[in-house]
Amino acid sequence: MSLDGQRLDSDRYAVIPRTLSFLLRQNEILLIKLASDREGWSGRYNGIGGHVEIGEEPMSAARREVLEETGWETDQRLCGVVNIDTGGALGIGLFIFVGEASGDERLLSGSEGVPAWLPVDQLSDHDLVEDLGFLIPQALKARSEKGIFFAAYSYDNDGKLQITLTE
Repeated sequence: MSLDGQRLDSDRYAVIPRTLSFLLRQNEILLIKLASDREGWSGRYNGIGGHVEIGEEPMSAARREVLEETGWETDQRLCGVVNIDTGGALGIGLFIFVGEASGDERLLSGSEGVPAWLPVDQLSDHDLVEDLGFLIPQALKARSEKGIFFAAYSYDNDGKLQITLTE
């Protein structure tokens, strides 16, 4: 596929690609309690993730982010894709991965926050980033069924997250 045929137009909707990974160990999931400088999400738990860099594809980016934030090399599987409409011409394409932790590796704390193993059945007892109550069950279901889920996020006039799951 040639670059000439791509019909790139700066007036068209564009997305910033990001990854989000959930690592599992028995009945626990690894989340990161976000650092205090994360406006709007400070002190909340989130998956492990970040931006896809130039020249990377989502799987490599997910592996790199997990390595940077935990010190671990992991095998992961794509379980979901979420298109996030931020209300402007620039949105976010979020690739959701799930992997297994290989053992009791030591967790590293970094600038992103402090990683912690949380029991999956007690996640509602913790302060999670707003969409994790949707994402984690969908990702775990997709993993167990060897499938991929697709969803779209948008925000209403009050800034409240709206989620549409493609069936």
